[in-house]
Amino acid sequence: MTKEEKIGFFDNAAASRDARRARSRLYHRELLDFFRFVIPRKSSVLEIGSGTGSLLSCLDAEKSLGIDISPAMTAAAKAAHPAMDFITDDLEALATTDKFDYVVMQDLLGSLDDIWLAFRNLAKVTTPESRVIITTYNPLWEPLVILAEATGLKSKNPSQNWLAIPDIENFLYLNNYEVVKKGCRFLMPFYIPLFSSFFNGFLAKMPVFKELGLIQFVIARETPAKPEIKSHSVSVMVPCRDEAGNMERLFKELPALGKSTELVFVDGNSSDGTVEKIRELAANRPDLPVKVLLQGGAFGKADAVRKGFDACTGDILMILDADLTVVPEDLKKFYTAIAEGKGEFINGSRLVYPMEKGAMRFLNMLGNKTFSIIFTWTLGQRIKDTLCGTKVLLRSNYEKIKAGRKYFGDFDPFGDFDLLFGASKLNLRIAELPVSYKERKYGETKISRFRHGLLLFKMAFIAFIKLKLR
Repeated sequence: MTKEEKIGFFDNAAASRDARRARSRLYHRELLDFFRFVIPRKSSVLEIGSGTGSLLSCLDAEKSLGIDISPAMTAAAKAAHPAMDFITDDLEALATTDKFDYVVMQDLLGSLDDIWLAFRNLAKVTTPESRVIITTYNPLWEPLVILAEATGLKSKNPSQNWLAIPDIENFLYLNNYEVVKKGCRFLMPFYIPLFSSFFNGFLAKMPVFKELGLIQFVIARETPAKPEIKSHSVSVMVPCRDEAGNMERLFKELPALGKSTELVFVDGNSSDGTVEKIRELAANRPDLPVKVLLQGGAFGKADAVRKGFDACTGDILMILDADLTVVPEDLKKFYTAIAEGKGEFINGSRLVYPMEKGAMRFLNMLGNKTFSIIFTWTLGQRIKDTLCGTKVLLRSNYEKIKAGRKYFGDFDPFGDFDLLFGASKLNLRIAELPVSYKERKYGETKISRFRHGLLLFKMAFIAFIKLKLR
């Protein structure tokens, strides 16, 4: 759904918003009680995604502002609360710059297209003394929430990001915020005399049950000292085979990164004119240094990554898969993350945002989630997506990984695990950066679900022996 379609959706929902909220009065009362408890009276409060102003009007703020992307929602809020300030604005392109004591985002993250960008913009309205309060649905409740929407018990949303608390923490960390408090609330979404009070007031606070609440909350603050973005040269390495139809878009969408950017292709015997297309496009871009290496045989992606990295001259090395299922524009976020020191190895993660239909087959999705659990335990750092092709690290650290490669052996046909295992062995800080995963527009996937799945289990066992048992 485009931004315009999303705005239209909320515009159409504005007239019935308050009536629908009344159907879920227990849920909204629980949220109001929570916000009243954590926000002192007479504070300055900004609510992002304020809708018709029902929550903000009850917080007894000395100074308040509500913003929403929907002009119809803003108009309804102004009509219902004429003494308060409401404007149309978008957190992903924020124009508001006033600072507030508290910034409230009630059930907003689920409908954002780019949470990284939204959190990056929060700095316009916060100080280190401000507190950002986020509530969202617990992913454990996804089936029940979808059922409630289907039966009319809950208002429908145009889309939904189902984020676990660690995902929210990671987005905040990448954008210079730290979590102060986190948790879950609200076990019983329907009113049943005595039972609702017991479940929500007592049982929801107890061990085990406290992780099962419908509502997740995170309270965060801006980190007092913001890192400076260091200026680096960048090499973007693109392994490719039969990807001619993606090359024009790659050249068009590749952003300028750092103080200089070079593009290094390693071609694995393409038969569709990929190499010729690259050279044709490179001739029209004298401003962009481009190298084309011929792999010399069908040696797989791992060999291409190694040959490509050996030819790179940038301070920062990036892998971008030629299928463009991760858009080149996202490389800006990877550059920011490593240049700000958020990690020494930045690993893309496709398993946070909803994917485009057809982007990943069900068995591939199941396998990725399974190996996420295995490798997170084995490496001792959270790895939500092991096989995302977009990976970024300093060339100096790659040279160390390369020097220690013989410890694990030459077993990885993808190149991803060679880098991940090496980074873990060197105790590098691995940070994950969520990306929106797109459907391939040209060419065919090079992944075999069953043959490569067996290889992944083999690599998991090798990692267990080499990292856990040692």
